[in-house]
Amino acid sequence: MARYFDLHPDNPQKRALGQVVDILRADGLIAYPTDSCFALGCRPGNREGLDRIRSIRKLDHRHQFTLVCQNFAQLGQFVIIDNSVFRAIKAATPGSYTFILPATKEVPRRMMHEKKKTVGVRIPDHHVTQELLAALGEPLLSSTLLLPGSDEPMTQGWEIKEELDHQLEAVLDSGDCGVEPTTVVDFSSGEPEIVRYGAGDPTPFE
Repeated sequence: MARYFDLHPDNPQKRALGQVVDILRADGLIAYPTDSCFALGCRPGNREGLDRIRSIRKLDHRHQFTLVCQNFAQLGQFVIIDNSVFRAIKAATPGSYTFILPATKEVPRRMMHEKKKTVGVRIPDHHVTQELLAALGEPLLSSTLLLPGSDEPMTQGWEIKEELDHQLEAVLDSGDCGVEPTTVVDFSSGEPEIVRYGAGDPTPFE
């Protein structure tokens, strides 16, 4: 059964965050809130966790996973980014965007796009997520919590606990959560290409 953590949106309990970090470091899989829907997350090196996300969401091997990062210092370890792209992304973060970029050797191959060798990265504008990332000290390998056959992502922590109780180790709920997936911008060719319109304003990349 998944443990349910009811976290304060502005001042999440340190002890609870520490327990979630322990779960993640023990290769657990969690559901957690972001500024753009709930997401499934585990540590990047958690091979079983990645497979479990694929299983829950019925994803094929072409799916582009995302590294949810605390800040640019962390993001820069995992993607190759030139100055012009850096400035464009910096102006839009933190926020409800996912950026597709060429991956560095720090990214597990199983996370990359098979042919392009790219990965998604994002820096969320959500206090609880930021506090969790700070406590963990590394990104979360993530995917939007959108179940097969559903048109909309799940947005209520208690519903997630009820639906996925035996497939997760923890559900984090802080009440405040986005209800629309991120806007996805592909920079792998050097020029921005919007591949999904979502919560982030697409105007700067059109």
